[in-house]
Amino acid sequence: MKIDAHQHFWNPARGDYGWMPEDNKILYRSYLQHDLEPYLKKLEIDKTILVQAAPSIEETEYLLGLADSSSFVAGVVGWINFENPNDYAQLERLSKHPKFVGVRPMVQDISDRNWVLRKDITWAFDAIEELDLTFDALGFPQHLKNFQKCLLKHKEMRTVIDHFMKPQIVDHSEDNFKFWADGISALAEDTSAYIKFSGLITEASEEWTIDALQPYVEHILRKFGASRMLWGSDWPVCRLRAEYDVWHGAASELTAHLSSDDKAHVFGQNAITAYKLLV
Repeated sequence: MKIDAHQHFWNPARGDYGWMPEDNKILYRSYLQHDLEPYLKKLEIDKTILVQAAPSIEETEYLLGLADSSSFVAGVVGWINFENPNDYAQLERLSKHPKFVGVRPMVQDISDRNWVLRKDITWAFDAIEELDLTFDALGFPQHLKNFQKCLLKHKEMRTVIDHFMKPQIVDHSEDNFKFWADGISALAEDTSAYIKFSGLITEASEEWTIDALQPYVEHILRKFGASRMLWGSDWPVCRLRAEYDVWHGAASELTAHLSSDDKAHVFGQNAITAYKLLV
């Protein structure tokens, strides 16, 4: 079974997406099932994970509604307010939906670099463990060390690191690569987290190449292995650099040397395990 472990749907008219520039002709438009389905059929992708893109429970409920009407959406990663302990009730309610699989706070947009270590949000990580959900870790290389500390405090929490933690591919340098690689290595060695093979081309230049991405993929495979890496399209954000099928082709080329069993894990099985999908 082939699974896209990271895609979005949205409708800017809802007003949830404050991060989205209105003058961005690629992103600032509605993206729904009929836009994605042709790519899934072309590439024989069976299921997807639909991921939140706005910090609101209303958007999460909107996504669950779309998932209910989409046979190919296997799971939804939503949002709750970690800074409001009363949202435990919301999380418990959401967790009863058969397609609700986890939560993702938008850490990359939070100015406090130490946010994930705050004592007043510990309840949320405890609740994710208790309700047997998955935590999606979204951030930048500077967040790696604190995510590592957080996950060591919550060892039973299933975690997926989004987008390779957004390495600085467009500003590639020996120092930048080492900073990212060292943080990734520590996270891989000290935790049981999975990592998403997604979002790379949008961290690269408009003239991105396979060669520019390869050192990052090689490092992840060395440290996490194919058994803990899962592919995602990050569609439609990927359209800032390439269409869905182009990114899928690049990912396939970057993993062409893997065994058929390893490829099956990267492009499907790991998503089932990481999110406990009912497929």
